[in-house]
Amino acid sequence: MIQGQDIICFSNDWDGDPLSKKHIMLRFAKHNRVLWINSIGNRKPTASAYDLKRIAKKLRDFARGHRQVHDRIYVFSPIAVPFFGSSVARWINRRALKFSLRRVCRQLGFQKPIMWSFYPASGNIVGAFGEERIVYHCVDEYSEFTGTDKEAILQLERELMAKCDCVIVSSDRLYETKKPYNKNTFLVTHGVEVSHFRRACDPQTPVPDEMKRLRGPVIGFFGLIADWVDLDLIRFLAQSRPDCNFVLIGKVMTDVKLFEGLGNIHLLGQKTYEELPGYVKAFDIALLPFVMNELTIAANPLKLREYLAAGLPVVSCAIPEAERLEHLIRIGRSRNEFLDHINAILESGHTGPQMRISSQMDSESWDQKVEELSQILTGIHEAAA
Repeated sequence: MIQGQDIICFSNDWDGDPLSKKHIMLRFAKHNRVLWINSIGNRKPTASAYDLKRIAKKLRDFARGHRQVHDRIYVFSPIAVPFFGSSVARWINRRALKFSLRRVCRQLGFQKPIMWSFYPASGNIVGAFGEERIVYHCVDEYSEFTGTDKEAILQLERELMAKCDCVIVSSDRLYETKKPYNKNTFLVTHGVEVSHFRRACDPQTPVPDEMKRLRGPVIGFFGLIADWVDLDLIRFLAQSRPDCNFVLIGKVMTDVKLFEGLGNIHLLGQKTYEELPGYVKAFDIALLPFVMNELTIAANPLKLREYLAAGLPVVSCAIPEAERLEHLIRIGRSRNEFLDHINAILESGHTGPQMRISSQMDSESWDQKVEELSQILTGIHEAAA
């Protein structure tokens, strides 16, 4: 494990659900100091109430300055103009971010930091802080998200990769697309908080009342319900198995009107990370029903390993990183295959959390993944010395 370093991390907002970025930085913070930079955005804002509230929150957080949120972790919310296709906006962002981040670094005494960026939009500013090392950790094909300026994000990403000592990617597809822009590109797949999700296998873990009320098998999903989730597939499955309850846990960010009239589809909203093991304990089967496109083909969904750590049988779409786990899960390459797999699992009686499944994730812990990341960074540093 690297130790005694100052790390500046460009990531999503700290207050959001714990994604791979937070799991990684929480572990680095045991032996290093981390300045977490809340999202500077990838997509163009709209006039929606959601975006207006988000902008207002950004302004309030910026006015507060940096704040300590955990042992050796500090959070700062910069202001950025999210029109990355504009050279004027990029110039404004570069000047404003340099000024504000240098001030925070002076206040915290950060010197010769490691810059660890999870977002291509940081390509505009990375390299301006006397960094000891620069890492781009790519966990998504960001240019493919709805609402982004694709060409501008790709340009910023390539600018960032050209500055980096190394690029870390979380999927084979990302390795293929990023390797040409930095020879020091390494594949490190996601880890999982095994002990947290294994609580679903514990008889003492309580099941929430709203799950207890459901009668019949429960087919579940948790995560952001966005335009990459195959809602048509879920509707088909719910119509095909009216005796089953299809439970979707997470914030809804897309139109779900096609679920109207289907009483066996339950949208339970967002739950805290702490609550999830109790909810998934009530699942008989977990689903990963993604639309197949460039965004999802490059993805390595964290929830796959979380489902398995909870001991659940899983039916997934055929994205490459799911096929990597095909020895542990079932792959549905069509609607009917999805349905056949669900039927087979239910008929087998091997449903719900099972320790024999959860134990397969012992070698996939976040502690091991962060140690792997540390070894890569140390090797790059030694090679350059």
